[in-house]
Amino acid sequence: MLPLTFIVIVAAAVVGYASEEADISRGRVSGHSSFGKSGEAGQDPQDQDPAATAPADDGSAYTPRRTEQNARVGAVFEKDDSGDHFCTASVVQSPGRNMLITAAHCAFDADAGATVDDLVFAPDYRDGDEPTGLWKVKKVIVDDRWAKSQDEDLDVAFLVLDKKNGKQIQDVLGGNTLGIDRGFDNEVKITGYPTSRDTPISCQNRTTKYSDTQLRIQCTDFEGGTSGSPWLADYDPRSHTGTVIGVLGGHEGGGDEDDVSYAAYFDDDIAKLYRRAQDED
Repeated sequence: MLPLTFIVIVAAAVVGYASEEADISRGRVSGHSSFGKSGEAGQDPQDQDPAATAPADDGSAYTPRRTEQNARVGAVFEKDDSGDHFCTASVVQSPGRNMLITAAHCAFDADAGATVDDLVFAPDYRDGDEPTGLWKVKKVIVDDRWAKSQDEDLDVAFLVLDKKNGKQIQDVLGGNTLGIDRGFDNEVKITGYPTSRDTPISCQNRTTKYSDTQLRIQCTDFEGGTSGSPWLADYDPRSHTGTVIGVLGGHEGGGDEDDVSYAAYFDDDIAKLYRRAQDED
């Protein structure tokens, strides 16, 4: 198991994609503090590459294919892609067509008491290849209670992106819907970017109830860098959309074991935050 990683308080239509088959101190150069399963700069890659290119047994990580669905998930960097990616985010539908969802601890610097203002998003990032380039985050929205006390039940952030080449990211990649009060027992797919790898990993399994406000799942190899990974339910291959019912984070910043992860339950507080993000866009 890798040691607890730095915790960031910060983490053209798509063509040619195959259909879907299937610790509180982040010692980064920027000095941001961190939390949970956000990534650690300078770690050597670990030999934990799942060789499969199609879904493995429930709970086992695998390397996902490049698909329209997976292209909406990407790695989060600071400033540009010259450093290490440390968190994961994904496109969520919004009226402005320009929004991501991730963990709050990926995008808020608790030491500074402020959101991180230099984040960039690389969707479908693999081995340095960025099919649609880097997208700059222009605004971070977190719950005020997270900002004050890092309440683990509110470890969710919405990121508003600038346009790129005159287009919004949802126009290019589409987006998933946000699921509120979906219960604690859901079959989900999680996709994230461990800092020690330059390709994503995915896992499919059922969620369980950890508490009245936290989901839990067993998925192997979700180490540092996977904070913010979307928990996607009900993917519809006809509409090419799924429903994000959680993001990796919450309890212990997503967990202190690579093979067990958590997510804050999406209740009315998250729905209100989503509406606020739309209003502030």
